[in-house]
Amino acid sequence: MTNSIMGDCATLETAFSHYVPALAGSIISTTLIAICLFVYDWRMALAAVWVLPIAFAITFFSARIQGYFNRKSVAANVALESGVQECIESLQDLKANNAEESYLKGLGRKIDYVEKRHIISELGTALFVVSSTLILKFGIATVALVGSALLIRGEIDIPLFFMFLLVASRLYAPLEGALQNLAAVISTKTNIDRMNEILDHPIQTGSSRVTNKGYDIVFDHVGFAYNTGETVLKDVSFIAKQGEVTALVGPSGGGKTTVSRLAARFWDITKGKITVGGMDISKIEPETLLSLYSIVFQDVTLFNNTIMENIRIGRKDATDEEVIAAAKLANCEEFAVKLPDGYNSMIGENGCELSGGERQRISIARAFLKNSPIILLDEATASLDVENETLIQAALSRLIQDKTVLVIAHRMRTVSGADKVVVLSDGCVAEQGAPKQLMNTGKIYPHMIKLQMISQDWGI
Repeated sequence: MTNSIMGDCATLETAFSHYVPALAGSIISTTLIAICLFVYDWRMALAAVWVLPIAFAITFFSARIQGYFNRKSVAANVALESGVQECIESLQDLKANNAEESYLKGLGRKIDYVEKRHIISELGTALFVVSSTLILKFGIATVALVGSALLIRGEIDIPLFFMFLLVASRLYAPLEGALQNLAAVISTKTNIDRMNEILDHPIQTGSSRVTNKGYDIVFDHVGFAYNTGETVLKDVSFIAKQGEVTALVGPSGGGKTTVSRLAARFWDITKGKITVGGMDISKIEPETLLSLYSIVFQDVTLFNNTIMENIRIGRKDATDEEVIAAAKLANCEEFAVKLPDGYNSMIGENGCELSGGERQRISIARAFLKNSPIILLDEATASLDVENETLIQAALSRLIQDKTVLVIAHRMRTVSGADKVVVLSDGCVAEQGAPKQLMNTGKIYPHMIKLQMISQDWGI
């Protein structure tokens, strides 16, 4: 994405602001001169310009080969940039595992490969451009030969002959630069295709007016696959009722997080139907639909701003007093007052100045501030210590009253108080019902409870 938005945009700007005007100017001036030559003598003019279409044809013929070389070069650039970013982000892990030296060697090979691809790409382009400019030189020779023949027969005079030789010697100079510019413009096709991957990506649309009656979430035989063709959900059907807590549990990779994202229409489903209060969410504009949701993700995203403004993301028109009230509900007061500027303290890129639990509490405070009728919680207390987890769970209990709550949990004690449990396994609903009911009739849920009880007895 960075390579496309930054690199490809810069390449296209250079091409269309520098190469295209120069190319157009060269073609226009050459065309005007050629017309003037035909006015004087069509035979001599033909001898001068016959090389032009051939030279341009050779350059145009190089388009496919240039495209191949450019795609290889861009792929090498992207791989290198990804490697550099990955190295910076994972440097601690590399050092901790004595893998820094070997990783940097691999990064060095990527740098060498980028250099190699760019050299090959430049040579490939130069081969056609040089061939084209070489063809242009034959134009002077043919003007001299045809002119000599016509001069011997007395059909032209010496001044006209020398005039054509002089014009022909100057005619091709701007075209040499034009052919280079044309090759550069042709090579931008790869960049344009990459930009179009972003620009042509389908945009979710829908009505800006909600028509729901209540806030029951219904999954009706839902199937979903990512763009790669990997099927995540096969046939998921369940109801998350308003005023109840519905817990999604199951083995890793079963589709729990995907279900929560689909409920908020982060992606569109492949088959089936999802409704909120009877309203088909695929027909509602995403921004409008998300006004009904308060979401707490397992992976918290914060901005390089103050605690106050990070919480205010939940509701942009909230007053400072409302933000602080939400922060206190999420137990942010404990760490905010210890910072130099309190709630106006900057927390760094993605909240790097805070601990994982503190970052999680800011995310929960956003949900309190937004106070929407549907709550999606993706292991909301995963990063908290026992004391704060108890405080947050008490606050969440106040938040979820009379709302539709969808909870993703891995710790079974988190869902013990849920009204309904939906067990997802291999992209399907394996079991669903009240926790006590599943303890008697289920297979996967009681097994997960048993395993977690065993793990709790583990010690060093």
